[in-house]
Amino acid sequence: MPADSSLVARLRALPSLSLAQTPTPVEELARLRDALGGGPRILVKRDDAVAFAFGGNKVRKMRLVAARAIAEGADTLITCGGVQSNHARVTASIAARMGLRCVLVVNGEPPARPTANALLDRLTGADVRYVASRDERAPAMDAIAAELRHSGGRPFIVPLGASTPLGAAAYVQAIGELLDQSPAPDVIVHATSSGGTQAGLVAGCRLHGLATRVVGISADDPAGALTARIAELLQGVESLLGAPAGALRGDIDVDDSFVGEGYGIPTAASDEALRLCASTEALFLDPTYTAKAMAGLIARVRARAVGEHQTIVFWHTGGQVGLFA
Repeated sequence: MPADSSLVARLRALPSLSLAQTPTPVEELARLRDALGGGPRILVKRDDAVAFAFGGNKVRKMRLVAARAIAEGADTLITCGGVQSNHARVTASIAARMGLRCVLVVNGEPPARPTANALLDRLTGADVRYVASRDERAPAMDAIAAELRHSGGRPFIVPLGASTPLGAAAYVQAIGELLDQSPAPDVIVHATSSGGTQAGLVAGCRLHGLATRVVGISADDPAGALTARIAELLQGVESLLGAPAGALRGDIDVDDSFVGEGYGIPTAASDEALRLCASTEALFLDPTYTAKAMAGLIARVRARAVGEHQTIVFWHTGGQVGLFA
């Protein structure tokens, strides 16, 4: 079924900052397939290869979200995450490039010696404020925004992961990009956490009439909570693009069986995935997100859950800066 041309036009018309060099590469992982004893054709969509700010899925999302912030006259971006947040790093980098202030609310202890993303946040000049827990981040962002408005500032709050309908729309666009590079895959596997990337991929597949199964491997939250969040985002994407209710909603497939002991804690399967991709393909993953997602892909290939004559795309969402934490 061809894509609805009016929805595609609205999607393309969304204001965006020119920060990411797209399309990102699609490469075949033949040596990884051989190491797994055969199975489906394995491709990787390399959003880790975006040059700006060490790349990753948050660059795609923030091109749209920051464009809206600037259009609304914002002078400060406020967002949140963990000490080693990829999203915080990208937000701080975009603020620096666009001449905006940036305030990051991060849960955790200030590192004695900043490394990886925390170091990059400092180098960009972001104002990093620490809170004790995840639950304290949103109230802290609201309080900071109120403080800035009181002093005449124009803050713009970016929710966790830029996982808003507008941020998710970046991955609706990305499905069109993938289809310009390769036939539609049978399965897409990626890391899912705040839900925006998966919502966009699901909506993009629906928009283009694809039977592709989108599998999100959770990095932290239970499948039920993530599924509810993604469903809400899909409704928001429909509203954003003026699509009929249900037009962009498809099956939401979240697998939380690779989380292990928790967020950011490697597992035996994720350690194997990280080393196997590096040693067979010089493809570098990160311990928190993409290594667990690749572990999910590897398990499916070994279990012959994807047919030998099918194609599976691993959507590399970046995060490899985490290797240096």
